[in-house]
Amino acid sequence: MEQKKGDEKGKRLHLHEYRKELLERVKNEEKKEDIINEFNIKRGKGLTSPTTSTTTEETRLLMEYIDRANMFNISKHNEKRGKYLKLRKFFKAKRNQQIEIYAKCGSESIHKVGKVSTVGRDFVMITNLKERMWIPYSIIESANIPFGIPNYSNTHQHFLYDNNLRNKLILQFGETVSKRNLLMQQFFEESLQTNLEAWKETWVVAHLRGDEKKIGKILSCKDNKLALSFFGESSHINLIDLKYVETIRIMTMFSYLFKRFTKDSSLG
Repeated sequence: MEQKKGDEKGKRLHLHEYRKELLERVKNEEKKEDIINEFNIKRGKGLTSPTTSTTTEETRLLMEYIDRANMFNISKHNEKRGKYLKLRKFFKAKRNQQIEIYAKCGSESIHKVGKVSTVGRDFVMITNLKERMWIPYSIIESANIPFGIPNYSNTHQHFLYDNNLRNKLILQFGETVSKRNLLMQQFFEESLQTNLEAWKETWVVAHLRGDEKKIGKILSCKDNKLALSFFGESSHINLIDLKYVETIRIMTMFSYLFKRFTKDSSLG
C-alpha cells in the first residue's frame, strides 16, 4: 500500500494531462460573485485581482492602522524620527486648514496660528493674512486644531489632473514636476534649506538661538547656511541655529530701521 502511494506521488504528468486536470479543478471550483470585476468587464476594463480576501474598505482601514502602528513603533525606538513622522502625518492631513503651533524659541514660548501651506521633510510652512512662517519640527512642542474650528478630514487637498498633464507626468516626469511648485510639493518632501532657496529676494525675520533676530532679504540658502542681505550688509546664519523664519511687513521693517538709526546716532 505504501509503495502504491509512493508511485502515485512520484508519477509524472505530461502537459496535456496537467492542463486537463487544471481545467477540471477550475470547473469544480466554487464560484464567488465579484461585483467590482462585473462592472469592470461591462466597461471594457478587464479583470483585476483582489489585493486581499477582505472588502476594499476593510483593506484601506487596515492599511491606515498598520501605517499608524508602524509610526508609533518607530517613535518608541527613535524619539526624534518618530516626532518628525507624527508631525508630517498631522500636517499633511490638515493641508490648507487652520492649525495652531506651540513652540519654544530660546527662553520665549511662541504660539502661531495659520493655514498649512507646505509640509516639508523637516519643517512646516503656515500662512495667515499678515505673514508666512517657516517652522522647523525641532522646535515644535505641540500642534493642534484651534478651538471652535471644524475638524475636516483631508479636504481641499485634491489636485486636478487633466489628460495633457497626465501624459506629461508619464513621459516627462522630472521636467514637468520641476516647473510647478505645487507638483513638487505633491511628489517630494522638501527640506527647509531647499524651500528657503526658492524664496530668494523675500524680506524675512530670522529668529535665532538666544532670542537674537536677523532681518534681511534672502540671498540664498545652501550648504546649511541662510544668507541674508540688509541694505548692503550681508549675514550668514547656520540653519542649526535657526529657530523659525517669518516674512516681514513694511511697517515693521521701517520701525526696525528707525530703532537702528537712533541707536547708531546715540553711540556716535
